[in-house]
Amino acid sequence: MMRTRPLKVALLGCGVVGSEVARIMTTQAADLAARIGAPVELAGVAVRRPDRVREGIAPELVTTDATALVKRGDLDVVVEVIGGIEPARMLITTAFEHGASVVSANKALLAQDGAALHAVAEEHGKDLYYEAAVAGAIPLIRPLRESLAGDKVNRVLGIVNGTTNFILDAMDTTGAGYQEALDEATALGYAEADPTADVEGFDAAAKAAILAGIAFHTRVRLDDVHREGMTEVTAADFASARGMGCTIKLLAICERAADGGSVTARVHPAMIPLTHPLASVRGAYNAVFVESDASGQLMFYGPGAGGAPTASAVLGDLVAVCRNRLGETTGPGESAYAALPVSPMGEVVTRYHISLDVADKPGVLAQVATVFAEHGVSIDTVRQQGKDGEASLVVVTHRASDAALSGTVDALRKLDTVRGVASIMRVEGE
Repeated sequence: MMRTRPLKVALLGCGVVGSEVARIMTTQAADLAARIGAPVELAGVAVRRPDRVREGIAPELVTTDATALVKRGDLDVVVEVIGGIEPARMLITTAFEHGASVVSANKALLAQDGAALHAVAEEHGKDLYYEAAVAGAIPLIRPLRESLAGDKVNRVLGIVNGTTNFILDAMDTTGAGYQEALDEATALGYAEADPTADVEGFDAAAKAAILAGIAFHTRVRLDDVHREGMTEVTAADFASARGMGCTIKLLAICERAADGGSVTARVHPAMIPLTHPLASVRGAYNAVFVESDASGQLMFYGPGAGGAPTASAVLGDLVAVCRNRLGETTGPGESAYAALPVSPMGEVVTRYHISLDVADKPGVLAQVATVFAEHGVSIDTVRQQGKDGEASLVVVTHRASDAALSGTVDALRKLDTVRGVASIMRVEGE
C-alpha cells in the first residue's frame, strides 16, 4: 500500500544538474512514487540568483538561505549539487543534524572529507549516497559497494573524465595538437572556460580517491592520489603509441599490491594496448574496468557527465534513500575496516615508454643500456632513428618501480650523448 503523505526533498543548487533533477521529479512524479512507495515533494530549492527564471519550479520554493532550508526539520532528503567544499560541507552536516538524509554529487568534498561526513551520517542514523560523484550516469559506486561486497577487488582502471577523453581521442583520430583539440572541446561545451581541473587531473584524482576507498575498504583521501595532467601529451607521443599498437588515455588507476598489504591510487596519461576495452572508449564517454577475484573482469561504460545523465544517478540515489526512510533503515555506510596503507608513487611498478634525443654516433646505445642496467630497469625493446648527427632513441622497459625509473632518467640526463628526454609515459592495461 502506498503512503499518501509525501517525502519532502530539498534541492541545494539548481544549475545544469539541479534543474534536471527538479524536472525529472516533476515529470516522472507518478513513476517515482510507485517505485518508492510514497510520493516525493520538492519542498525547497536553494540558489544564489533567485531572480533567474526556473521552468517548472514554483517561485515560492526558491530561496537564497540554504542554511535555513536544511534546518527546517521536516525534510526527509537533501540533494546537494552545488559542489565545492564550503558551504556544501556545512550544509550537509546541518542536514544530518536536523533529520535529513543526503544525496550528493560532490566529488571534491567526498574525496577530501568523506570519512567525516559518513561519521556524522552514522551518528544521526541517516544515509549518505553519492553515485553521481564519480561517473555521471554510469552505475559504479553501488556495484562496488553492494554487488561486489562479497568479492575481493584488486584493481579499478578507468577513464573518469569526459573532457580529457574527448581531447585525447581527437588528438589520436585527427592528428590535432593538444591546443587545437582543447579549443574544439571548449567550442562544443565539453571543456570549461578554465579547464584546469580536468586537464591537470584534479577531477579524476578526486574520483580515484572515492573509488579506491570503496573498492579496498580503506580510507583514501585526495592527498593520497598521485596526479599528473595531460597538457604535455603531443602528436609525437601518439605516433609512438601507434607504433606499439597502443593509444593514450588519461587513466585513474587504483590497485591492491600483489601481497595484499597496501594500495595505490594514481591519475596520469598512459599508453594502453588497442586490444584493451578502454582503448575503444571515444569522445566524451567514460568507462571503468574492474578486476576482482571471483567475478574476474567487469567494464562499466556510458556518459560520465552532463545534466541529464548526472541527474539520472542522483535520482537513483534519491529513490534508494527514500525507500530506506519508509523502511526506517539506512543503506551501506562507510566500509574502511581493511585500513590498508596507501603506498607512495615511487613504489608503483609498471612499464615505461621513454623517448630520448641523443647524439647519432657509435656507442650511444651501449651507454644508455648500461644506465638502465645499473638502476635495475630491464629493457624490453629499443628503436633508434638518426640523421645529421642527431637521433631519437625510444626505449620500452619491462615492469619497474617509479623510483627506479626516476633514478634512471636522472642518470641519463647526465650523459654527454643524451641531448634531452623528449617524453616519459607509462604503459598500462597489460
